[in-house]
Amino acid sequence: MSFFKTFINSPVGPKTTHFWGPVANWGFVAAAMADIEKPPEMLSGNMTGVMCVYSALCMRFAWMIRPRNYLLLVCHASNETVQLYQLSRWARGQGYLQLKEDKTSST
Repeated sequence: MSFFKTFINSPVGPKTTHFWGPVANWGFVAAAMADIEKPPEMLSGNMTGVMCVYSALCMRFAWMIRPRNYLLLVCHASNETVQLYQLSRWARGQGYLQLKEDKTSST
């Protein structure tokens, strides 16, 4: 019981935004996971790129603040992974990641 009480009253426990912020941010990860089933044409390259930058910045924030917020760090690392995958799907769908054929003819 003392472990539970210690967790409740800790600087990153459920009485603080250090806990509820990451819990709310898992919604971004869930939404990106749900979008995996969608065709790449329905993805927004701009929004996915913004989410990649957002998660990268928030990972740095979670690492630099005291006490370190590992829950927020893991949340944004997960979001960064899923968003980068979505961005690669979008880029492939737009033709940005395809090999270009050499169109010069040899004479």
